[in-house]
Amino acid sequence: MLLYTPKNDGYESLADRLQRDPLRKTNVYVNLTNQCTCSCIFCLRNTKEMLESNSLWLKREPSAQEVIAEFAKYDINHFNEIVFCGFGEPTMRLDALLEIAAYLKQRNENIPLRINTNGLCELQAGKKIAPLFQGLIDTVSISLNASNAAEYLRLTRNQFGIRSFDAMLTFAVSCKKYVPHVVLTVVDCIGEAEITACQALADKLGLTLRVRPFE
Repeated sequence: MLLYTPKNDGYESLADRLQRDPLRKTNVYVNLTNQCTCSCIFCLRNTKEMLESNSLWLKREPSAQEVIAEFAKYDINHFNEIVFCGFGEPTMRLDALLEIAAYLKQRNENIPLRINTNGLCELQAGKKIAPLFQGLIDTVSISLNASNAAEYLRLTRNQFGIRSFDAMLTFAVSCKKYVPHVVLTVVDCIGEAEITACQALADKLGLTLRVRPFE
């Protein structure tokens, strides 16, 4: 599925949701890639079968124009928020993401756009990414996962090693200059003490912390 929406027991395609409940406004999620620079121990990619049995697992990556063509079928004013998410890291398709975001803002400059990200895109790209979001992205939600570099690396098992934690925080702070809302997130399974430490870190950086349930 390229475009999907949440439901109580998982998710469904946007087309199915609108057919089932056409009047109810919803968030829409954009599925761009299976790729990710992390292999988090709590990620759905590592705890459920993601291949042929899962309709969110892409057999191939869609082009920006294919996603735009899907959006062209719908009145986007009926959506609460459009989120770049999926099972992969959306910023690994940065050019496509920005092209789709620009199209959506052309159709409705007030439609809220969010990116759910691991925050490691600047390490991946080798350049500054946050300035590219100005005027396009309204919220960047970054997976903090841990309060220190060693635990972060243990949990995320990312490709960049111990420097990844500081790079992720640097990116988060940089986003504050260009994006109206920057949120750090943790999953509730990391424990109360670690959540408290993450809250202290978010407060120090002047960022919002959201604790999300482990699925």
